[in-house]
Amino acid sequence: MPRLIALMLALLGVVSPAAAQTLSFPAAFVAREIETNGTTLHVRVGGQGPAVLLLHGYGETGDMWAAMATDLARDHTVVVPDLRGMGLSAKPAGGYDKKNQAADIAGVLDTLRITQADVVAHDIGNMVAFAFAIEHPGQVTRLVLIDAPVPGIGPWDEVLKNPLLWHFRFGGPDMERLVAGRERIYLDRFWNEFSADPASFAEADRAHYAQLYAQPGAMRAGFAQFAAFDQDAVDNRASLAARGMLAMPVLALGGEKSFGPMMATVMRAAATNVTEGIVPNSGHWIMEENPAATIQLVRAFLSAR
Repeated sequence: MPRLIALMLALLGVVSPAAAQTLSFPAAFVAREIETNGTTLHVRVGGQGPAVLLLHGYGETGDMWAAMATDLARDHTVVVPDLRGMGLSAKPAGGYDKKNQAADIAGVLDTLRITQADVVAHDIGNMVAFAFAIEHPGQVTRLVLIDAPVPGIGPWDEVLKNPLLWHFRFGGPDMERLVAGRERIYLDRFWNEFSADPASFAEADRAHYAQLYAQPGAMRAGFAQFAAFDQDAVDNRASLAARGMLAMPVLALGGEKSFGPMMATVMRAAATNVTEGIVPNSGHWIMEENPAATIQLVRAFLSAR
């Protein structure tokens, strides 16, 4: 249970920026603005080969995946969006339930004429990835979920009882006013508390993400991601009951100093073929704290056909 609480705290603060040396995508990657499902997503695309989709979490953007995208682009077509309301994507007033965001992603892949893809996700990206996988199972060949739970799946209700998880309910106009101009203070808490070593989160990266979350509408959109959790839980339970367990291979990765093996416990409640993995010497922010091990674990799983 302590690891589960640590994970949920990480998710709550769920802010995952990327290390300074990993923020730059290769020049061969092309950034596109793709209209999908009533909004516009900022999407990076590069490489050649089987498609892999990388989904980030709250408090970061698709920038967190630059090092992994660079590695995977050697033999994959890599697609890296900023989720609805985050980074350089549009910040609409609504639509932040994860089932709707799965429709955002379906539209991106349709625009790119990609019919199947491996999906790798972290944090709130896990929730969008799960919704996409259960709504579009034929499009997901392999699924990697990293260090965050999924609403309505496994021990979700028990986790929500913990009073430390106040961030799930932190939102609305007063909260936005409290954080306005103090985005860096808000984000630093989570970057520090959910890292095994806060020094692993570089100052340049903190400044980069804090600036992105200071954009007009960005914090409102972030709070809306959390406000949708109750609906997400309802949707996920209904979809699981209607469609049955996920059948594609799933890698459930937890940071050694964060969610650990609990990630696999969560996913075994919703998938029949789950491989457990641990990112060593890492807290929640796996691509900042141990990118080499994270990339190695993901690549090995995606290569095991």
